Amino acid sequence: MTNSLHRRRLFQMTAAAAVVPAFGALAPSIAARVLAMSDLHSAYERTGQLLAALEAEIAGAKVPHLIAVDGDSFEHGNVVSVRSEGVIDWAFLAELPKLAPTVVNLGNHDNDLTPDLHEVVARMRGLGLLVVSNILDARSGRPYAEAAVTVPLGRRSLRVVGAGTDSLNTYPKASRDWLSIPEPGEWARMNLTRLLDGADLMLVMSHAGVAGDRDILPLLPDGALMIGGHNHLLFQHEQGRSAYVHTGSWSNAYTTATLYDDGRIAASSTAVDVNATPSPRLASLIATTLATHLTDEEKAVLGVSPRAMTLGETGRAVASALARVASADAGFIGHTTLGTGLPAGPVTRYAFDAVVRFDGKLMVAEVPTERLAGFMARANQDRPMPLAERSGDFLYGAASDVGNRSSVRLVTTDWCAMNQAEYFGATDLVFGEVPIARVKAAAIEGLLTA
Repeated sequence: MTNSLHRRRLFQMTAAAAVVPAFGALAPSIAARVLAMSDLHSAYERTGQLLAALEAEIAGAKVPHLIAVDGDSFEHGNVVSVRSEGVIDWAFLAELPKLAPTVVNLGNHDNDLTPDLHEVVARMRGLGLLVVSNILDARSGRPYAEAAVTVPLGRRSLRVVGAGTDSLNTYPKASRDWLSIPEPGEWARMNLTRLLDGADLMLVMSHAGVAGDRDILPLLPDGALMIGGHNHLLFQHEQGRSAYVHTGSWSNAYTTATLYDDGRIAASSTAVDVNATPSPRLASLIATTLATHLTDEEKAVLGVSPRAMTLGETGRAVASALARVASADAGFIGHTTLGTGLPAGPVTRYAFDAVVRFDGKLMVAEVPTERLAGFMARANQDRPMPLAERSGDFLYGAASDVGNRSSVRLVTTDWCAMNQAEYFGATDLVFGEVPIARVKAAAIEGLLTA
């Protein structure tokens, strides 16, 4: 089902549920609400605003809430996060269980600052957070956390199951020898029924990405909620009475899932406004931490952005910039090379590093023109599209008019060239390096004015 169809049906369901029918019949009652988010990545420009939004959602609510954080709260590419040892991230996490029961599913960046996940989990539990994961310690075979927990929610209870991505090369290098991570689909086939047995309300938190989730979805019992992460996507998909949602990234949005007593689920996304007032519980800490740990070089303005862009718009603009620098017909950049959308106005080095997270080489390949259409069809998965067509890892792409030419030149990053099967769906592309430019410099030149 396409996102647009899903949104229409979701609106109809929500509108119908909000109206008390005639002749004294009661509207279906709400069992609980889940406030879900994923891939926060130390996005300090919105951390305080996200907390304020969650506070507003829960304040005075007459129904029980659960907060679900589906992995990647930390970001090693954020120099302030590293230098401050994640003080803002930990303060944010500490506030959540004060609002509502909070469950964290471990992602591939949760040990960015503290390599040993045992230490991370112990600290989270010390803050009152519940932690779920199917990741094992390869040194001992011990689990880093329980794979499932049951959370009392008013007169009901919610069984929460957690799974991580088995893409080992996306975890911090120092920790990889300590991690044993099962393939998500196979693990779900062997364990999901047992873990959900006897459950009342059901929530599966997966940081495996769309590709891994696609094998888990057929195993979901009817009426279960599944939260996905890792791919920095934002969409909702319904499967019978079950709902599968991706909640966005970089604290740009969160998803509210309303669980009704009759088994239905209604999900909607709320954007987090960067200009909103941050929670007073974090505002001064964020300001002080940034002031303390940013250098003059990182606060220096690189240029001016004529307008704010969404993440997708930014990705396509960066892809176009890479193509111009490399004299290519089409440019492509991996979705998670980007963090957040480009802001409007003066852009500092620190702010830009949150937009283009990683630097690297530019790589070019010559391909038959007819193949370009296939690459573009796989790209730009921020658009509404059927779940079956989503590949998990994807590219933001931009191409010029190539007319009737027999071949075209495309450019991408060295990461995407090395992992072309995941990103391009190809294994035969022959890439060569562009020696005159790198990713970040090309993006700055293409996105910012003096």
